[in-house]
Amino acid sequence: MLRIVCASANAHKVAEMKRMMPNGVELLPRPLDLSEIDETAPTLEGNAIIKAVEVANFCSQWALADDTGLEVDALHGAPGVHSARFASDNATDSENRQLLLSKMAHEELRSARFRTVVALVSSNGEMHFVSGVCEGTIASTESGVNGFGYDSVFIPSAGDGRTFAEMSDFEKDVLSHRGKAFAQLPELLARVFGLPTP
Repeated sequence: MLRIVCASANAHKVAEMKRMMPNGVELLPRPLDLSEIDETAPTLEGNAIIKAVEVANFCSQWALADDTGLEVDALHGAPGVHSARFASDNATDSENRQLLLSKMAHEELRSARFRTVVALVSSNGEMHFVSGVCEGTIASTESGVNGFGYDSVFIPSAGDGRTFAEMSDFEKDVLSHRGKAFAQLPELLARVFGLPTP
């Protein structure tokens, strides 16, 4: 069994990551005694590196970090790297969604995308990346009770008109940015660790 430490402290994100991990790989929880990590990079890749390096060094083993942003065309790519703290540094998901909907209230251009970068980092500095993008549109109102973050206001283009929050976990995983990134993990892990090619 290959064990990799998860660098995320977001319980919802961790749950998604765990169900997407390839067979034979155990995603260990981020250590409780590790202090909060400041995500100060201007890019998703940079923040994923910061988190993964911090956890890999703390645990002296491989770590996996995910950083995700929602890019809204009418807002010139915002909230982007600031998606989790769009309304304020300590904003709730609901506050972030409400701010987004208020800014989009009179916008006709509603195209947007979720972008995810996943960093796999060792304590000796070796780094690997996979990424995924999901195109879609911003709904005019919230709809659905599943998921987290901006799921209730994001309608994936490849779907059937429902928001992510109206979909089952399986339906979302097939279409989502994180699902597309994690679908590349088996090949990456096979290459890095010499596991059987999937």
